Amino acid sequence: MKTKLFVAALLSVAFFSCSKKVTAPVVNTEVKVTEEVKTELPTAIAEGKTLYENSCARCHKLFPVTKHDKSGWAVTVDRMAPKAKLTAEQKDLVYNYLT
Repeated sequence: MKTKLFVAALLSVAFFSCSKKVTAPVVNTEVKVTEEVKTELPTAIAEGKTLYENSCARCHKLFPVTKHDKSGWAVTVDRMAPKAKLTAEQKDLVYNYLT
């Protein structure tokens, strides 16, 4: 009985040592650092961006500025400014940011 167990163990070791080796996938752990070029917006445009992010996001998602052309944004801003309780000056700042 001991001999059979010994032979079975020996065959198992031989079998597993001859099988294909499975290696773990190579994971790239390098962290690429990219320099982010930050350009400062003119003050009026920055104010318009802040108004857009703070006023428009209260009710819906922020749409990309490329969603409309100048005339499309004019219609949208005119329609939405009263709902966002924007003054005429604030409305102009948001429009200038979007266009």
